[in-house]
Amino acid sequence: MKKTLLFLLIFTFLMTPINVNAENIEPPQIAAKAAIVMDQKSGRILYEKNINEKLPMASTTKIMTLLLALEYGNLNDIVTVSKRAASVGGSSIWLAPGEKLSLIDLLYGLMLNSGNDAATAIAEHIGGSVEKFAEMMNKKAKDIGAYSTNFVTPSGLDIGINNHYTTAYDLALITRYAFNNYSKFAEIVSTKEKTIPWSGRDYDRYLRNKNKMLWQYEGGDGVKTGFTNKAGRCLVASATRDGHRLISVVLNSGPMWEDSQKILDYSFEKYKPLKIVSKCQVLKTISVINGKEKYLPLQYNDDFTLPVSKEEILNIKVEYNIPKSIKAPIGIGEKVGIAKVLLNDKQIVTIDVVAGKTIDERDYNYNLKTIIKNWVNIFQAENS
Repeated sequence: MKKTLLFLLIFTFLMTPINVNAENIEPPQIAAKAAIVMDQKSGRILYEKNINEKLPMASTTKIMTLLLALEYGNLNDIVTVSKRAASVGGSSIWLAPGEKLSLIDLLYGLMLNSGNDAATAIAEHIGGSVEKFAEMMNKKAKDIGAYSTNFVTPSGLDIGINNHYTTAYDLALITRYAFNNYSKFAEIVSTKEKTIPWSGRDYDRYLRNKNKMLWQYEGGDGVKTGFTNKAGRCLVASATRDGHRLISVVLNSGPMWEDSQKILDYSFEKYKPLKIVSKCQVLKTISVINGKEKYLPLQYNDDFTLPVSKEEILNIKVEYNIPKSIKAPIGIGEKVGIAKVLLNDKQIVTIDVVAGKTIDERDYNYNLKTIIKNWVNIFQAENS
């Protein structure tokens, strides 16, 4: 089976358009203090520079603010702006004390215009206060696996604050989680322009996304810019080509647009998505003990696609932990074993192997019918 799988992987890869010089592409040199490119589907890291260094992240903080609002909020909620929210400095959508907006409108103001006032209003609405919302942010970060991150504000403002930080790896991880779990996240961060109500005015607020990658980079579809004197220029970007989305992070990068484009270009050129396993693909059959059928087909419970370079194709393996037989009854979709995908002998992911059909246990009536059927077959054979 391993040889067959390897042949199929090589054939599939050879059918994928690829730059013939891709294996000679060198990682680019960039100005950013820390950077990463992560594949959204698999989580594989395709480019890295100081990815575990703790650094301030400015308004890229708002990715977590948006994530929590989508997780805990009702988008149709009406939020009343507090004096505290209206008075927050920095980038703004010019909220006024007592003004009422829907949560969804505030989320667009948060991500397109980077409204610090919107961030504070959202935090107070979801968490009850900025301080309690920060606790929610930190708990969620740990739940996701972003263990080197600490949030103090929902906006990323860090004046007089020394313990508001993340890493390039953690920020990519948080962004990947948001993409994987909330379609609304992708919709908001890819929006270029939007109008939302402006109370007391005879015209609406016009929002224009500050993320130039949406206009200037092929496939650009997210996510957030950031700047403070302490953090420098920061950018979390995403781009999708042929259904393959990559997430990039650059922290403390003067030429953040150029740095982001360099590392994304490198990653798209060097690595191509290769489907390793397909959901519902039958991989083998095993015998069934005391079942109404003798054999059970097994299949994968999910698709798995991994970006790989040309030279890595021979180093992909799939190993199985599957019993030789199973006792009935068993239901379709029930877990039977696991498949482990390895690259260079390092485990990348495990995928459940499940029953491809339902097989009931033999009962008295089934056994009796089987005996009668066998005798009938024998009798007919002897008299034919």
